[in-house]
Amino acid sequence: MKEKEYFKGALINKKVPILVLDQKWHRLFAIHGKSDEIQSTEEELNHLIARQGQANQDIKDLKKVKASLMESIVAHMDESDEQSNRPSNDKIMDENTRLINEVNEKIEACEDELLELPKQIKDANERLMLASMEFCYEKLRTNDEEIKEIDAWIKQVRIDLKKNIIKKQNREINSKEIYSYMHDIFGAEIIDVFDLKEEEEQEQKKEEE
Repeated sequence: MKEKEYFKGALINKKVPILVLDQKWHRLFAIHGKSDEIQSTEEELNHLIARQGQANQDIKDLKKVKASLMESIVAHMDESDEQSNRPSNDKIMDENTRLINEVNEKIEACEDELLELPKQIKDANERLMLASMEFCYEKLRTNDEEIKEIDAWIKQVRIDLKKNIIKKQNREINSKEIYSYMHDIFGAEIIDVFDLKEEEEQEQKKEEE
Protein backbone atom coordinates (compact mmCIF):
# COMPACT_ATOMS: atom_id res chain seq x y z
CA MET A 1 0.00 0.00 0.00
CA LYS A 2 2.77 2.41 0.91
CA GLU A 3 4.58 1.55 -2.33
CA LYS A 4 1.48 2.38 -4.39
CA GLU A 5 1.05 5.72 -2.64
CA TYR A 6 4.73 6.49 -3.26
CA PHE A 7 4.44 5.66 -6.96
CA LYS A 8 1.19 7.62 -7.27
CA GLY A 9 3.02 10.69 -6.01
CA ALA A 10 5.85 10.06 -8.46
CA LEU A 11 3.37 9.91 -11.36
CA ILE A 12 2.05 13.42 -10.88
CA ASN A 13 2.56 15.42 -14.10
CA LYS A 14 4.23 12.38 -15.72
CA LYS A 15 2.99 11.03 -19.04
CA VAL A 16 2.54 7.26 -18.95
CA PRO A 17 2.24 5.51 -22.35
CA ILE A 18 -0.85 3.34 -22.91
CA LEU A 19 0.55 0.02 -21.70
CA VAL A 20 -1.82 -2.37 -23.47
CA LEU A 21 -0.66 -0.94 -26.83
CA ASP A 22 3.00 -1.68 -26.06
CA GLN A 23 4.18 -5.20 -26.98
CA LYS A 24 7.13 -4.87 -24.60
CA TRP A 25 4.69 -4.46 -21.73
CA HIS A 26 3.04 -7.77 -22.66
CA ARG A 27 6.50 -9.40 -22.76
CA LEU A 28 7.00 -8.54 -19.08
CA PHE A 29 4.62 -11.39 -18.28
CA ALA A 30 5.88 -13.94 -20.81
CA ILE A 31 7.24 -16.28 -18.11
CA HIS A 32 5.05 -15.81 -15.03
CA GLY A 33 1.81 -14.64 -16.65
CA LYS A 34 -0.36 -11.78 -15.41
CA SER A 35 -1.92 -11.50 -11.97
CA ASP A 36 -5.71 -11.32 -11.57
CA GLU A 37 -5.47 -7.60 -10.75
CA ILE A 38 -3.43 -6.89 -13.88
CA GLN A 39 -5.76 -8.93 -16.09
CA SER A 40 -8.92 -7.22 -14.80
CA THR A 41 -7.39 -3.73 -15.11
CA GLU A 42 -6.12 -4.57 -18.61
CA GLU A 43 -9.63 -5.65 -19.64
CA GLU A 44 -11.08 -2.43 -18.20
CA LEU A 45 -8.53 -0.32 -20.10
CA ASN A 46 -9.11 -2.20 -23.36
CA HIS A 47 -12.86 -1.63 -22.97
CA LEU A 48 -12.37 2.11 -22.43
CA ILE A 49 -10.07 2.42 -25.45
CA ALA A 50 -12.54 0.46 -27.58
CA ARG A 51 -15.39 2.67 -26.33
CA GLN A 52 -13.39 5.79 -27.24
CA GLY A 53 -12.84 4.50 -30.75
CA GLN A 54 -16.50 3.51 -31.08
CA ALA A 55 -17.71 6.91 -29.84
CA ASN A 56 -15.55 8.67 -32.43
CA GLN A 57 -16.88 6.37 -35.15
CA ASP A 58 -20.46 6.88 -33.94
CA ILE A 59 -20.05 10.66 -34.24
CA LYS A 60 -18.75 10.32 -37.81
CA ASP A 61 -21.65 8.02 -38.74
CA LEU A 62 -24.22 10.26 -37.04
CA LYS A 63 -22.88 13.34 -38.82
CA LYS A 64 -23.29 11.52 -42.15
CA VAL A 65 -26.88 10.66 -41.23
CA LYS A 66 -27.48 14.26 -40.18
CA ALA A 67 -26.05 15.58 -43.46
CA SER A 68 -28.30 13.21 -45.40
CA LEU A 69 -31.36 14.34 -43.42
CA MET A 70 -30.44 17.99 -43.96
CA GLU A 71 -30.18 17.40 -47.71
CA SER A 72 -33.61 15.75 -47.64
CA ILE A 73 -35.12 18.73 -45.77
CA VAL A 74 -33.64 21.20 -48.26
CA ALA A 75 -34.92 19.12 -51.17
CA HIS A 76 -38.44 18.95 -49.76
CA MET A 77 -38.37 22.67 -48.93
CA ASP A 78 -37.73 23.36 -52.61
CA GLU A 79 -40.59 21.06 -53.55
CA SER A 80 -42.88 22.77 -51.04
CA ASP A 81 -42.09 26.13 -52.61
CA GLU A 82 -43.00 24.82 -56.02
CA GLN A 83 -46.07 22.86 -54.90
CA SER A 84 -47.44 24.48 -51.78
CA ASN A 85 -50.45 22.15 -51.71
CA ARG A 86 -48.29 19.06 -50.97
CA PRO A 87 -48.85 18.29 -47.21
CA SER A 88 -46.82 15.08 -47.55
CA ASN A 89 -43.67 17.17 -47.91
CA ASP A 90 -44.38 18.88 -44.62
CA LYS A 91 -44.74 15.50 -42.93
CA ILE A 92 -41.43 14.31 -44.33
CA MET A 93 -39.74 17.53 -43.27
CA ASP A 94 -41.21 17.25 -39.77
CA GLU A 95 -40.03 13.64 -39.49
CA ASN A 96 -36.56 14.58 -40.75
CA THR A 97 -36.40 17.45 -38.28
CA ARG A 98 -37.33 15.07 -35.47
CA LEU A 99 -34.65 12.62 -36.57
CA ILE A 100 -32.07 15.41 -36.78
CA ASN A 101 -32.88 16.39 -33.21
CA GLU A 102 -32.40 12.78 -32.13
CA VAL A 103 -29.11 12.62 -34.03
CA ASN A 104 -27.97 15.87 -32.38
CA GLU A 105 -28.75 14.42 -28.95
CA LYS A 106 -26.81 11.27 -29.74
CA ILE A 107 -23.85 13.29 -31.05
CA GLU A 108 -23.92 15.42 -27.91
CA ALA A 109 -24.02 12.29 -25.73
CA CYS A 110 -21.01 10.84 -27.59
CA GLU A 111 -19.11 14.11 -27.29
CA ASP A 112 -19.85 14.25 -23.54
CA GLU A 113 -18.58 10.69 -23.22
CA LEU A 114 -15.43 11.56 -25.18
CA LEU A 115 -14.74 14.36 -22.70
CA GLU A 116 -14.75 11.84 -19.82
CA LEU A 117 -13.03 8.89 -21.50
CA PRO A 118 -9.45 10.33 -21.61
CA LYS A 119 -9.51 10.81 -17.84
CA GLN A 120 -10.91 7.32 -17.30
CA ILE A 121 -8.30 5.84 -19.65
CA LYS A 122 -5.51 7.74 -17.88
CA ASP A 123 -6.75 6.53 -14.49
CA ALA A 124 -7.03 2.88 -15.59
CA ASN A 125 -3.63 3.05 -17.32
CA GLU A 126 -1.95 4.41 -14.19
CA ARG A 127 -3.57 1.73 -12.05
CA LEU A 128 -2.34 -0.86 -14.53
CA MET A 129 1.15 0.60 -14.37
CA LEU A 130 1.16 0.51 -10.55
CA ALA A 131 -0.03 -3.10 -10.54
CA SER A 132 2.60 -3.99 -13.17
CA MET A 133 5.40 -2.28 -11.23
CA GLU A 134 4.39 -4.00 -8.01
CA PHE A 135 4.25 -7.37 -9.79
CA CYS A 136 7.60 -6.89 -11.57
CA TYR A 137 9.48 -5.65 -8.51
CA GLU A 138 8.16 -8.64 -6.54
CA LYS A 139 9.53 -10.94 -9.26
CA LEU A 140 12.85 -9.03 -9.21
CA ARG A 141 13.08 -9.55 -5.44
CA THR A 142 12.26 -13.24 -5.80
CA ASN A 143 14.81 -13.63 -8.60
CA ASP A 144 17.44 -11.82 -6.53
CA GLU A 145 16.88 -14.19 -3.60
CA GLU A 146 17.09 -17.23 -5.87
CA ILE A 147 20.24 -15.85 -7.55
CA LYS A 148 21.88 -15.49 -4.13
CA GLU A 149 20.86 -19.03 -3.17
CA ILE A 150 22.17 -20.47 -6.44
CA ASP A 151 25.37 -18.44 -6.15
CA ALA A 152 25.96 -19.82 -2.63
CA TRP A 153 25.28 -23.34 -3.93
CA ILE A 154 27.77 -22.85 -6.81
CA LYS A 155 30.44 -21.61 -4.39
CA GLN A 156 29.90 -24.62 -2.14
CA VAL A 157 29.99 -26.98 -5.13
CA ARG A 158 33.30 -25.43 -6.21
CA ILE A 159 34.74 -25.92 -2.73
CA ASP A 160 33.50 -29.53 -2.63
CA LEU A 161 34.83 -30.10 -6.16
CA LYS A 162 38.31 -28.86 -5.20
CA LYS A 163 38.29 -31.06 -2.10
CA ASN A 164 37.20 -34.11 -4.10
CA ILE A 165 39.81 -33.46 -6.81
CA ILE A 166 42.53 -33.38 -4.16
CA LYS A 167 41.02 -36.44 -2.48
CA LYS A 168 40.96 -38.28 -5.84
CA GLN A 169 44.56 -37.34 -6.60
CA ASN A 170 45.66 -38.55 -3.14
CA ARG A 171 43.86 -41.88 -3.65
CA GLU A 172 45.50 -42.31 -7.07
CA ILE A 173 48.97 -41.61 -5.61
CA ASN A 174 48.28 -43.98 -2.70
CA SER A 175 47.11 -46.75 -5.07
CA LYS A 176 50.28 -46.42 -7.17
CA GLU A 177 52.44 -46.56 -4.05
CA ILE A 178 50.63 -49.64 -2.73
CA TYR A 179 50.92 -51.45 -6.06
CA SER A 180 54.60 -50.49 -6.39
CA TYR A 181 55.42 -51.72 -2.86
CA MET A 182 53.50 -54.96 -3.48
CA HIS A 183 55.60 -55.56 -6.60
CA ASP A 184 58.81 -54.94 -4.67
CA ILE A 185 57.78 -57.16 -1.75
CA PHE A 186 56.02 -60.12 -3.42
CA GLY A 187 57.46 -60.08 -6.91
CA ALA A 188 55.89 -59.79 -10.35
CA GLU A 189 54.80 -63.48 -10.69
CA ILE A 190 52.73 -63.50 -7.51
CA ILE A 191 51.26 -60.08 -8.25
CA ASP A 192 50.23 -61.28 -11.74
CA VAL A 193 48.28 -64.16 -10.20
CA PHE A 194 46.45 -61.84 -7.85
CA ASP A 195 45.88 -59.33 -10.65
CA LEU A 196 44.12 -62.01 -12.73
CA LYS A 197 41.99 -63.03 -9.75
CA GLU A 198 41.09 -59.39 -9.08
CA GLU A 199 40.12 -58.87 -12.73
CA GLU A 200 37.86 -61.97 -12.67
CA GLU A 201 36.14 -60.77 -9.51
CA GLN A 202 35.58 -57.31 -10.99
CA GLU A 203 34.09 -58.82 -14.19
CA GLN A 204 31.79 -61.05 -12.15
CA LYS A 205 30.68 -58.08 -10.06
CA LYS A 206 29.84 -56.10 -13.21
CA GLU A 207 27.75 -58.98 -14.57
CA GLU A 208 25.81 -59.21 -11.27
CA GLU A 209 25.04 -55.51 -11.40
